[in-house]
Amino acid sequence: MKLQTIACAIAIATGGLFFTHAINGAIASTSKEAVTQKAIIPTQEQALVSRQLATLVDRQHYLNQRLDANTSNRIFDFYIDSLDPDHTLFLESEVANYKKKYGSNFGAALKAGDLTGPYAIHEQYRNRLKQFYEHMLAELKKPQNLNQPDIVFQTDREKAPFFKTKEEQQEHWNKILVSQLISLNISKEEEKAKQKALKDNPELANGQDLVSPEDLTPVQTLTKRYTRQLERIKRLNSDDVLDKTLNAMTLTYDPHSNYFPPVDAMELNRQTTLQLEGIGVSIRPERGNEDYTKIETIVEGGPASKSGQVKSGDRIIGVAQDGEKMVDVIGWPSNEIVGLIRGKRGTKVTLKLLGTGATMNQARVVTLTRDIIQEEDAGVRSRTVDITRDGKKYTYGVIEIPSFYLNYRARRAGTEYRSVSEDTNNVLKELSAKNVDGIIIDLRNNPGGSLEEVSRMLGQVIKSGPVVQIRDGNGNVSVFEDDDGGAQTYDGPLAVLINLASASASEIYSAAIQDYERGIVIGSTTTGKGTAQVQLDNLAHGQATLTQRKFYRITGGSTQNKGVVPDIKLVDIYNEEFGERKSKNALMWDTIQTAPFKREGEVQKYVPQLAEKSFERVSVDPQFKYLEQRTTLAKQALDKKEIVLDITQRKAELVALEQQTLEAENERRKATGLKPFANWESYQASLEGLAESRAKMKAAQRPALPEEEVFVTEAANILFDYQQLQNANKK
Repeated sequence: MKLQTIACAIAIATGGLFFTHAINGAIASTSKEAVTQKAIIPTQEQALVSRQLATLVDRQHYLNQRLDANTSNRIFDFYIDSLDPDHTLFLESEVANYKKKYGSNFGAALKAGDLTGPYAIHEQYRNRLKQFYEHMLAELKKPQNLNQPDIVFQTDREKAPFFKTKEEQQEHWNKILVSQLISLNISKEEEKAKQKALKDNPELANGQDLVSPEDLTPVQTLTKRYTRQLERIKRLNSDDVLDKTLNAMTLTYDPHSNYFPPVDAMELNRQTTLQLEGIGVSIRPERGNEDYTKIETIVEGGPASKSGQVKSGDRIIGVAQDGEKMVDVIGWPSNEIVGLIRGKRGTKVTLKLLGTGATMNQARVVTLTRDIIQEEDAGVRSRTVDITRDGKKYTYGVIEIPSFYLNYRARRAGTEYRSVSEDTNNVLKELSAKNVDGIIIDLRNNPGGSLEEVSRMLGQVIKSGPVVQIRDGNGNVSVFEDDDGGAQTYDGPLAVLINLASASASEIYSAAIQDYERGIVIGSTTTGKGTAQVQLDNLAHGQATLTQRKFYRITGGSTQNKGVVPDIKLVDIYNEEFGERKSKNALMWDTIQTAPFKREGEVQKYVPQLAEKSFERVSVDPQFKYLEQRTTLAKQALDKKEIVLDITQRKAELVALEQQTLEAENERRKATGLKPFANWESYQASLEGLAESRAKMKAAQRPALPEEEVFVTEAANILFDYQQLQNANKK
């Protein structure tokens, strides 16, 4: 039930300005409190961080918006919605009473370090959540009617009113139960069909052991899930409450001001520095038995690897902090187990491990000292791609940049550190030495990062001039310049690939390339995150990011909300399902004056011809046709806000959707010389085998999927067309 906002790229007050792009991820806090805890109360440190962050939001946020009664009421509403997003737990009268009691002074209380209100509301939330699961478990003991064609279940209740009575509320809970049972019954049938397909054709498994899940009835499955959720409620601690409370405050200002409790702060730092403090293992739920979490891979040189006592495939059944009691983690979600395992360098953690095929009495206990783990395969990657045009082969370099990372803590400490600009500069030199015909910078799914780094990287490909403008809350504008005297690491043909998940620093880079007409920007419109955050890493408890500036293109337009629109548009695989334009409380788009600059190329005059040539290829390419069909089907499913509680009708609708999806896949397979799948279950078995095999590879070793690589190939073709048009124009 607990979703937290995790920033993918960050920032600040330590000498570097960073950009953040927030995504939702289920990252649970570490709990050192007893599982049977009764009351949750804030600590002195938590009260202090409330005062610190509330004061900073009130005085230093870009909006210059006071933490007054109006803002407080908005924070209250956000807090309630963060706990009960579907409005199914609290009653209308309860929300009204809480708002009357706490609404107008919610912010003032936080500023005073008084967490009484949010903690009291959270206590009722936990109690109501407990009532919900207990109600569902009781109802599961009764026969349920899965054939109610006249009953409609509303799946999207974000804007629906809270229920007035417990009777209305429980009626909706019963609909949730029936809907889940319908889904599980259909899933169980499909799993049986998939297992039969695997038995008939083992090659579908791609060499993987696709063990069937536990053979439980839908009722048994839900009983197990609800019981597990009841146990998780007991593990909620004060950090969980503080997390919801302070993020309700920060997110009322904008989507990228966030609070991170200590465990989540570790994840934040990992993403921005490409290093973490832990034991050096990756874990995932065990296939076929969700009670267990197993070790998937072990990082060479990490504490687990050095010990020689930890093996891939080991189940983690217990975790103990140094000197503390072993916690039984069977049945825990893997993200909670991660929270227990990670910790400060030099501290110890003890794991209770169960080897493959071992029985409980053969479990072994291993104590490891946490250390800093470098994520060597998580940085910049480069390769080449070949295309054939007019009977001749052309080679283009591809640079995949996952984020604009910079280990600013190491830099501040004067120790060796890794940066994306240095890594990119090195691969630019390597590709140039290979005499590639052009270079494609792949910024797809890049969430952003350091402003300094993106500025340096732009300096590697442009001669000189401004790269981005920054404005603070007082209207003061500063300009970041490339002032290296015209030096360029690479001055050849250039393209930049973007999509809806390209955010922040990615948008600075692609916007500057577009404004200078230094290269061609290809793909789909970016996120639209045009704000910059300061990272607050010296708070009393945890860390935070605070929006203090907006950035603007050198032409004066903000990327905020609008994003960067590509020169050549390709299919948007995300279908606008996320991004700044869908975020609550996002800052508005605006403009400032243009910064004087000199264009370094001519792209725009060729765009109509390039777009036409690209369309001719894309319209007949089997991978793009497949993506268009899948995107359309996904949008149809997403747009459906209500369903009928009838298993026959639900199954018919699902079969129709599956058939359309299978047809799209088989059209692609026929066009690329592959054998079509005989049925849906064979297709699903094959997909599962592929996913399982890829999960066991390191990220750098996973080959690009054809539906991903087609964007790179098309970018190379567009770059070739551009060069041809330029050459023709010179004659």
